[in-house]
Amino acid sequence: MSSTILPVFVALIAAISVLISPRAKNDGAFFKGLSPQGLQPNLLTLTFSQVTTWIFARSLMNAAILGFYYGIWGTLAYAAYYLSFVTGAWIVDCIRFQHGYDSIQDFLRDRFGGVGTACYNFVIGIRLVSEVFANLLVIGILFGVAGSDAYIAAILAFSAVTLLYSALGGLHASMRTDLFQMLVFLVVLVLLLAATFTSESFAFSSLFNVEFDITEPGPILLLVAMLQVWSYPMHDPVMMDRGFIADRRTTRLSFFHAAWISIICIIAFGSLGVFAGDMKLAGEDMNSALSRLLGDLPMLIFSASLIISAMSTLDSTLSSSAKLVAVDMRIVEPTLRNGRVTMVLFMLAGLLCVFFGTKDLFAAVAVSGTASMYLAPVVIFSVWLKWDRIPTWSYLTSFVLAVGGAVLYFTESSGHSDILTPLAGIAHKYSKLLLISGVVLAVSSLAFVVGHKFAPRSAAAAEPVG
Repeated sequence: MSSTILPVFVALIAAISVLISPRAKNDGAFFKGLSPQGLQPNLLTLTFSQVTTWIFARSLMNAAILGFYYGIWGTLAYAAYYLSFVTGAWIVDCIRFQHGYDSIQDFLRDRFGGVGTACYNFVIGIRLVSEVFANLLVIGILFGVAGSDAYIAAILAFSAVTLLYSALGGLHASMRTDLFQMLVFLVVLVLLLAATFTSESFAFSSLFNVEFDITEPGPILLLVAMLQVWSYPMHDPVMMDRGFIADRRTTRLSFFHAAWISIICIIAFGSLGVFAGDMKLAGEDMNSALSRLLGDLPMLIFSASLIISAMSTLDSTLSSSAKLVAVDMRIVEPTLRNGRVTMVLFMLAGLLCVFFGTKDLFAAVAVSGTASMYLAPVVIFSVWLKWDRIPTWSYLTSFVLAVGGAVLYFTESSGHSDILTPLAGIAHKYSKLLLISGVVLAVSSLAFVVGHKFAPRSAAAAEPVG
């Protein structure tokens, strides 16, 4: 049944998304998300756009998988990352309305010169490519075994359709389709939860039978999230782009509403993984357990929710990619043609990662989150505390530490190295991630404090060192 219904469902959602995507006629619509009349998005549109672009297919799958392996604490750990909307609101409000800048790049350029923007653009460029790759990967897995004809065909068809309507209207079309896709997603999620909770095999007790043990992977990952949440939003261009297109009140409210809506959705979806993990048979994976416990129809709905979230994330990622290259990095002129060409290039980069890169979904999140931690002292000291005498060497120290930490975690978690086990006496990859995150945060913050203390008193924010 799913082999017929699921492709039809995808085709229907894709067709509607194309139909409601207005063709952009100017850069205001394509890069800034304004309507053809030059109006900003309203609160509902902006909130739902924030939510649906962050509740992407990879997130839903990760929340369920972490719940499957580590119980409710694994799901809560992933949900904690959505507190990024709260810290993100504070970051945007300070940079835009207190410091008076129109983008993150403008702020970093003024504080740290070309080095500031180069490091930032490098990190968010990787973030954008990883978003394309991860969501396409989930789509392929839903339709077939990795490498199969169905797997490849699903990824290529999905890429083409999403690229089509994204290139038509840019950021304005993305937010317009986000609203539609979020409404469909909420309906699908409610149906899925109803089917799950009314199942004879479901027991609410399975969601609460895991005690809190700080040495277990779930609670450890929760601590990692609480360390990374301070910098995570600033390195996500999709979220940050939506912080610079509406008035102050609409922007602030959209972030706060997106936080609680997202957390509820992630916990609800992750509870499916917790349930499957509690009821699994020996050697059974999550999809097999859910299929046995719930049956075909709920699993069809499960797949449908992942497809909707993947589509809503991909169009927003492509829009942010075009803005990054044409508006923020200023590599090309911000024309419609250049924006569309950029979208094609980022989609191709994501496809290359799908067919030749890693298949570990959470690895992309963890590596991205660890690299983003170089921004934690920037957020704390430069944005919130308004220290403007931070030398570039402090910024570069933080960047090198965080990127080095991200690379170290990737090699450790993928089995390419095992340095931390004999050195620190820890074996689990999340314990290693917590150690790496803590060291990066502590040492990079120290670099900012020392740099500020010994910076020349005549140093000005507009004349960065280096």
